[in-house]
Amino acid sequence: MSDTKKIISVDAMGGDHAPGAVLGGMNQFLYQYGEDTAFFRVFGNEKILRPMLKKFPRVARNCEIIHTEGVISGTDKVRDVIRHAQDTSMYMAIKDVREGNSSAVVSAGNTGVLMALSKLALKTVDGISRPAITTMLPSGNGDTRVVGLDLGANVHCDEEILFDFSILGSVYAEIIGGMHRPRVGILNIGAEETKGNETLQRLNKILTEHIDELPYEYIGFVEGNDVTSGNVQVVVTDGFTGNVMLKTVEGTAKMISRIVKANYKRSLIAILGTFFLVHLFKRLKNKIDPRSYAGAVFLGLNGFSIKTHGNSDALSWSNALGYAMNLSKSNFYDQIRERTEKLSNIKEEIKKLETAE
Repeated sequence: MSDTKKIISVDAMGGDHAPGAVLGGMNQFLYQYGEDTAFFRVFGNEKILRPMLKKFPRVARNCEIIHTEGVISGTDKVRDVIRHAQDTSMYMAIKDVREGNSSAVVSAGNTGVLMALSKLALKTVDGISRPAITTMLPSGNGDTRVVGLDLGANVHCDEEILFDFSILGSVYAEIIGGMHRPRVGILNIGAEETKGNETLQRLNKILTEHIDELPYEYIGFVEGNDVTSGNVQVVVTDGFTGNVMLKTVEGTAKMISRIVKANYKRSLIAILGTFFLVHLFKRLKNKIDPRSYAGAVFLGLNGFSIKTHGNSDALSWSNALGYAMNLSKSNFYDQIRERTEKLSNIKEEIKKLETAE
């Protein structure tokens, strides 16, 4: 196997369309990126997977099936399955990363269980208090992206957790997004310093006081309409608000697609106009289609655990696998450790503030 060939662990049984969409996505990925780019360790029921592989010879040449009996469903509760998940495709795939056999794990399974099992198996990076669900959303004129975190892992966040998110998000924006010294903002109900709850106000005050020490450009509070404006590159928030933000952006993208489809069918002129603008519409669709940013990563763990949508099709899976490969090639966690050490004085000041409350 080539030294540059990344080994990716795959939960083949998670998601609404598993395992067909999973194998289809692997096939699309290998067609797009080439068979010399990745090898898959596929966890799932071998009796189901082995016959299906006959349809995908490209995948069969570049994967190994590791049989598992158990499957975690989308309706399972964390407290009910976490003690009995050892033989499931999801847990075994995550464990593969912990043991160093794979560089990243991808699953379309139950988000809450995936997060819990990932934290249990991979542990949090030293210096980071909590992991955050992170991805890049469409922004600006569609040619740019905005990093959002947390998107659902932590409903309640204090100043220290949000500060850690700013570190995770800024490094992610630089390494994965190619954004030099990204503009970082804290999501709030207004841009004024007096807006928001006490946690946000205290964190904003500290970051403003240390603005020259920060490795990113801190721009203060941002509002919901700033998320897709292109004015901010990293949006920091708690998991409750972040998940609402994510679903709103995705819902807006789907609404735009519906409006375009509904209106071009209404008249001959619209149909002719669509013919001449087909490339523009195709570009728009690619930019706003949630499948184009199908992967969200649990940042802050000792390894990459990537969640793709539960209803992911082959295209979503292909993009998520490409996302996993790009993350695996990065020096993300070296940069996180270096940055947390450099900013330890600010972290200590935040801790003292919380202790004094």
